Amino acid sequence: MDADWYRDVPCSSIAVESIISVGTGGLIWGACAGSYDAKQKGLTGISRASFMAKTVGKYGFQCGLFAGIFSFTRCGIQRYRRKSDWVNALVAGGVAGAAIGAGTRNWKQVAAMTAFLSGFCAIADQSRAM
Repeated sequence: MDADWYRDVPCSSIAVESIISVGTGGLIWGACAGSYDAKQKGLTGISRASFMAKTVGKYGFQCGLFAGIFSFTRCGIQRYRRKSDWVNALVAGGVAGAAIGAGTRNWKQVAAMTAFLSGFCAIADQSRAM
């Protein structure tokens, strides 16, 4: 079923769906983490609201960006190769990791993030229920 779905739906639609669903998870996580961090810093009033808004936006954006890059790349590679296997997730995880790590402008972090996310995505793709 998964292979048929990827063949019939445009990659851009898959990416948008991923951005919305994973980005929403990031927003929720940002609200939880931001609230905790603001309490730890002793922020109140306007400074707390500003801190919360920045944290929620940061987590939502980062999660949505990763999901969009990963799903669009995985879909494109899968269509190009005409195979649904772990290599698609490995390459897509590497591309998404490099894109996220590039924001740091530290090439050691780019390499580490690429290797970690590439391996993680390939393992996650192979371990999903059939």
